[in-house]
Amino acid sequence: MGKTKTAFVGGVTEEKISGKDKYEKKQAKKREDEAKKKQQIAGLGLKGGERIKVVGGELPPEEKPAITPKSASATGQAESTEITPESTEGKIKKAKIRSKKYQHARAKVDRNKLYVLPEAIKLVKETSFSKFDGTLEMHLVVRKTGISENVALPHFEGKTKRVEVADDKTIEKLKKASGQEGSGPAGKIDFDVLLATPDMMPKLVPFAKLLGPKGLMPNPKNGTLIKNKSEASAIESAKSVVLRTEKDAPVIHTVVGKVSQKDEELAENINTILDAINRKMILKAYLKSTMSPSVKLSI
Repeated sequence: MGKTKTAFVGGVTEEKISGKDKYEKKQAKKREDEAKKKQQIAGLGLKGGERIKVVGGELPPEEKPAITPKSASATGQAESTEITPESTEGKIKKAKIRSKKYQHARAKVDRNKLYVLPEAIKLVKETSFSKFDGTLEMHLVVRKTGISENVALPHFEGKTKRVEVADDKTIEKLKKASGQEGSGPAGKIDFDVLLATPDMMPKLVPFAKLLGPKGLMPNPKNGTLIKNKSEASAIESAKSVVLRTEKDAPVIHTVVGKVSQKDEELAENINTILDAINRKMILKAYLKSTMSPSVKLSI
């Protein structure tokens, strides 16, 4: 094994290679081919399988082709958007600048202090800078959503509400307002509070989509579902406010009176509202007028 034998045939010398020599020669060629591949890099901008062989020197840095929206969609690559100061310019909301009157009024209020009710009412009146008789408002943060109460205020100074007790004429009005066929020309809802007896509720159900969003659908929670037409709540509802949380937040906004009202009357209205909701359900309470800073109220 491993020896070379020479045979003489017809005057010609023929060299025979052993199996081991063939294997070593094959491996040497393989190593040579691999060494050549390491010296080759992908040709930039060349056609097909053309290559550039580097002889000496350094390899040029590999450049990545720019990805355009079309090429990105074709190759499935996600487009990346670089955020620059120029792209964000103009999108930043400017801070609201308060008037000098508001800033002067705000300086009189201690933001961290909880004011007792008599003191809070006086401070709101003092810091109100409107030229007209402003409305006194109360904003409450409660523990849960879904609260709806109709509260009669002892000293109501707001707009008198139009109250209607549901009957057959009311049903005809609602048919016109909803645009039902055969009900005549379209009409409008001309009442602010709708009261109903239990026997009228089945007739009002078809108009729930019309009355519900406006808060006019009678229900026992806000006192608009009455036993009979002569019930006293019909009169009280005309001088009441509806306390209702927002749809997606446990927050209640309500009117408690006018700035021109006596402090005692406003205090009585506020206490009536707080008791109706249940003070234990209230997390925070703020008092303000139409044009004044808010004051934190001690419950």
